[in-house]
Amino acid sequence: MAAKIRKGDKVIVLNGRDKGRTGEVFEVRPSESKALVRGVNLVKRHQKQTQAQEGGIITKEAPIHLSNIALVGKDGKPTRVGFKIQKDGTKVRVEKRSGAEING
Repeated sequence: MAAKIRKGDKVIVLNGRDKGRTGEVFEVRPSESKALVRGVNLVKRHQKQTQAQEGGIITKEAPIHLSNIALVGKDGKPTRVGFKIQKDGTKVRVEKRSGAEING
């Protein structure tokens, strides 16, 4: 199935602890149906010291399920994503709310 949410998309959280917060997707894991969103679903992890990294308690993003996030539309509200085949045969993502094409 084609990806409705991709890396670089601006999304809003629909459910959970961070409901209403927005951020940019920086990693998508299609096999798990999860995504990592910058600044959303932050958790604290204990990190052992290595040669490359300092030890201690670090804060990082945890994966969030794709069903709990929605693309932010042109009007700033959450929108569902659909697909449209153009005349030249290319498949593009479109916003269900406004019908506008999504760049990327």
